[in-house]
Amino acid sequence: MGEHIVDEAKRCLQCKKPKCVEGCPINTEIPEFIRLLLEGDINKSGEILFKNNPLSVVCSLVCPHEKQCEGHCILGKKSSPVQISSIENYISDYSLDILDLKPKEKLKGKIGIIGSGPAGITIAFILALKGYDITIFEAHDKIGGVLRYGIPDFRLPKNILERLKEKLIELDVKIRPNTLIGPVITVDNLFRDGYDALFIGTGVWKPNKLNIKGESLGNVHFAIDYLKNPEVYNLRDRVCVIGAGNVAMDVARTALRKGAKEVYIMYRKGREDMSAMNHEIEYAKIDGVKFLFYESPIEFTDEGVKYIETKKVKVDNEEKLVNIKNSESLFKCDSTIIAVSQGPKANIVSNSKGINTSNKGLVVTDECGRTTREGIFASGDVVTGARTVVEASHYSKKVAKAIHEYISNKYEVSK
Repeated sequence: MGEHIVDEAKRCLQCKKPKCVEGCPINTEIPEFIRLLLEGDINKSGEILFKNNPLSVVCSLVCPHEKQCEGHCILGKKSSPVQISSIENYISDYSLDILDLKPKEKLKGKIGIIGSGPAGITIAFILALKGYDITIFEAHDKIGGVLRYGIPDFRLPKNILERLKEKLIELDVKIRPNTLIGPVITVDNLFRDGYDALFIGTGVWKPNKLNIKGESLGNVHFAIDYLKNPEVYNLRDRVCVIGAGNVAMDVARTALRKGAKEVYIMYRKGREDMSAMNHEIEYAKIDGVKFLFYESPIEFTDEGVKYIETKKVKVDNEEKLVNIKNSESLFKCDSTIIAVSQGPKANIVSNSKGINTSNKGLVVTDECGRTTREGIFASGDVVTGARTVVEASHYSKKVAKAIHEYISNKYEVSK
């Protein structure tokens, strides 16, 4: 065990009303799992973490801890917070392969899970452990969704997803890869074939456009597409990334690792307005990424990005962003990657009846993930838009409970 893990664990004050737990979206029992670790019961500690959040080993690496558990640690007010993420990762990683996962009984009910991202994996584990017959349908060749195809290896090693897959298989979960539900196999087909309930966790894979001239040029790409398989792209030496979120940081750092000599992030506002986590921005700086603030793209060309300078002004006591007249210029670069979020594809809803969506194409559900069609549930980014992994896991726990109640009532009525 790393010495710093023990030292950090010993720094925990074991607060009676732990603020760190309040700051965790999924209410992880932080003092408890730390106490068990220090008492030599790492297996029990790992079990607590997994039962509360099957993606604990992932969340410990990719969560915005500075805004959540660690950001609420009482020690952070006067010094530095306990590095909860490092402790959680050590325990979760150690215990994942030795967890004895077996359902107590076999329950009636066949459930189809469409999409194997954070929401789908969480629900698959919870319901398989209850004893349900689970089949996961994944459009790609491997499970993970955004965890595999949207987060770079240097942030989330992909062997973690393979280990989670093995655990699912141990629970007799069937995984059907390269299967896009909607155009060929429809929701109606699944119900016809005996599925009692369906869960939609297909994420958001349609890149948002800037809707400016030049987005179809050969040297312009979208972030979500690039991150799926950066090896197939030839970005050349000088790259400009448009955006200010974690995805933009991931793209910029990946481009440098894949051979780009210079990578710039262009953002229409200032550093203080960036949505990316602070430590992700700092890591990007360390890697050599440069930042261009108050520059807003107005056209993409073969030579680079045409932009206009912006500034903040106060109008009626409100701060607004305005363009500076006659400030247009060209930022020369070989390739441009657009990283301004993404929305859901309509593969399922366009081929199904009764599933309502919002004006943004997101699936409409109640607070427990029930869609407007009976027997179909949804959660994760396809419902909320792009959010954190832990938020998807937290919401999916509620949805798993609702699915369990739905199927239990169904078979109770049929008796």
